[in-house]
Amino acid sequence: MTPTRAPSARRARDIGLDVRAPKARCDDRHCPFHGHLPVRGQVLEGTVVSTAMQRTAVVERTLLHYVAKFERYEKRRRRYLAHAPPCLNVPVGHRVRIAETRPLSKLVSFCIVEDLGEAARRVRGEEAVVPTEAPEASKEAPA
Repeated sequence: MTPTRAPSARRARDIGLDVRAPKARCDDRHCPFHGHLPVRGQVLEGTVVSTAMQRTAVVERTLLHYVAKFERYEKRRRRYLAHAPPCLNVPVGHRVRIAETRPLSKLVSFCIVEDLGEAARRVRGEEAVVPTEAPEASKEAPA
């Protein structure tokens, strides 16, 4: 007879990607580390823009597309719905790595596998926002 382990004592399994396993444990069956969800296919990086749904996050990728007629670049974006395992606990604004899985619902076919840290703060359609010091008030009084 082989000894059986309790699910809480189970270590995070190797998912076949070069990512660090989370330190926290979870009992989510759709977690690639602690559940039975295989990952295969594409591995992408993006920024979490919403976590309003239960165990699902909206991950956005922005890219520049060259328009030859105008010799300029246009900004395009793609939003993915990805399963967010509770053991990762990813907040809005962090860069994450997502991996393709089997379809979990009508729109969810990706799962967050790694938190890459906080992303640079950006305003939609603008460059990175850098905090600057306020200009000193001029000593002249307005007339």
